[in-house]
Amino acid sequence: MGERKYRQRGYQDSDRERREKRSDQRSGPKPETFGPKTPRMPATHSVVRCAGCGAILPPDFDPTGRCPRCAFELHSCKQCAYFDTSAKFECTQPIPHRIAKKDSRNHCTFYAPRTTVERQTSPGASRSDDPRKAFEDLFKKQ
Repeated sequence: MGERKYRQRGYQDSDRERREKRSDQRSGPKPETFGPKTPRMPATHSVVRCAGCGAILPPDFDPTGRCPRCAFELHSCKQCAYFDTSAKFECTQPIPHRIAKKDSRNHCTFYAPRTTVERQTSPGASRSDDPRKAFEDLFKKQ
């Protein structure tokens, strides 16, 4: 009798061999790579956002002033980098007493504006705050 069933060639073996030969012919000499491939990460930038409305504040903003968009007090606990609702007196710094109103102006010596690092996913595109304009731009004919 012939060969056993499990020693027979599969019906896709010939296709696999052809694909391997084609890929070797197309690729040519492969460049040597050492280590993992570096991912392409988007650029980042540091910004200070208003704790009241979320608007990006200009780099030269006055920390003792108010937000130009919503008039939120910028020298307040909610705007501070050390504000933490789970810490004692809701501050990570050793303050002597609790400040009751977190969104009003105070004279804390530990104040530092909260700075966040954000990704620039679309550096050329400007964000539209008007939802109606964004909707019309989505379906406009070109």
